[in-house]
Amino acid sequence: MKLIEKRVVLHFPGFEPLDGAAHRARYERSAKQSAAVWGYSVEIGAFAAGSDPLSFEVTTDGGGAPGTAGDAASGTAGDAASGTAGDAASGTAGNAASGTAGNAASGETGSPGWQAKSRIHMVDHDMFVRSLRSGNTVSQIIAGFRSCAQIMLEGGMRGYFRHAWRFGLFFLFPFLLTALAMALTAQIAVMPYSLGFSPWHMLWSGPLGLCFFIFAFLPFSERFHTLHLFADWKMAVALGRMDRADFNDWLEDRATAVREALTEEADEYVISSHSMGSNVAAHVIGILLEREPEIFKGKRVVFATLGSAILQCALLSSARMLRARVGLIACCPDISWLDVQCLTDSINFYKVPVVAVSGHADAPPAKMILIRVKQMLTRERYRRIRKDQLRVHRQYVLGPDLQAPFDFTLMTSGPTPASVFADSDAKRMPG
Repeated sequence: MKLIEKRVVLHFPGFEPLDGAAHRARYERSAKQSAAVWGYSVEIGAFAAGSDPLSFEVTTDGGGAPGTAGDAASGTAGDAASGTAGDAASGTAGNAASGTAGNAASGETGSPGWQAKSRIHMVDHDMFVRSLRSGNTVSQIIAGFRSCAQIMLEGGMRGYFRHAWRFGLFFLFPFLLTALAMALTAQIAVMPYSLGFSPWHMLWSGPLGLCFFIFAFLPFSERFHTLHLFADWKMAVALGRMDRADFNDWLEDRATAVREALTEEADEYVISSHSMGSNVAAHVIGILLEREPEIFKGKRVVFATLGSAILQCALLSSARMLRARVGLIACCPDISWLDVQCLTDSINFYKVPVVAVSGHADAPPAKMILIRVKQMLTRERYRRIRKDQLRVHRQYVLGPDLQAPFDFTLMTSGPTPASVFADSDAKRMPG
């Protein structure tokens, strides 16, 4: 197996209130954990001034001192609190590689020394996360329930329960929780009247009900990131319908920026996406293929969707453009698609063939990679996070405690091609 010397990575993060710099900091923490676990050295460069999207270089080396266990522990602890992923929760190697690295320099599996350089471009959508979370609480709740109704009317909820019932419950949960709180608030407000007291008593029961909602329910609901999830569903509608000029113009702009990043020579190009970011990635790659059908010709391109939420949007009846772009990606002979899924992650479509369900049953399917979070973490850490579904959903892009079949850092910065992750028996590291 020829090792990778130079790689270009375009990563589309999930729906989290983190900008490119924050995602870079997370990547650094995760990379240090991975280095400590696998025994290699890693160096994360500063982000390039003025880069758009934000980019930075990662150098991994098999001949240097490995990371420390302390780095790994601090990395996980730091990331446990970072981000409030409300993702509704976002391929393998092509035949031709554009790099010119010689075999002697790049080495083969078993080589005692290796070095890989990866240029990471963080194509985040933090501006939309902040925009969709702006406004007062009442306006956010109204907009959230409007998106809920739109998804129901467009058949999205029916599709969720048909293909992944746990995702259907994930969709309903924040709305049912908020509706219950609103019902309790109303019950408190009318309680004196329902008990036969004078309606004048509602002068105190009404404010009491509002106090319950504002000072009891809202703080409690933040444990489940309820308003953040409302914003996530608003974005799902926007990416499905494609009826908002600000989203559409931004996607076109990102496609232009990604096109520029793809001009850099590399042995491998990895386009990775997490959760809601997979919808952004599908649109952007689809736009590029619409503009230039042979844009990836002669390149080794891997499209890796991690905990993908493409069907969160693609199952809407209005999402014709997104489904068409999914088909373009699947049918592109120069792109190999890896769809990484996890049974214990309820915020993904486990074992659901995304290409076929998007209406392309005759197209080449994405290669499913089924992972287990419990194989990546110590028993103690897994026990702590397993009931926090949003934290479990983030593990795709976080560092490991143990050597496991899947490692995000190795896929995007390691010495072996990303295609090795499609084979459960293939070695993740040289030697």
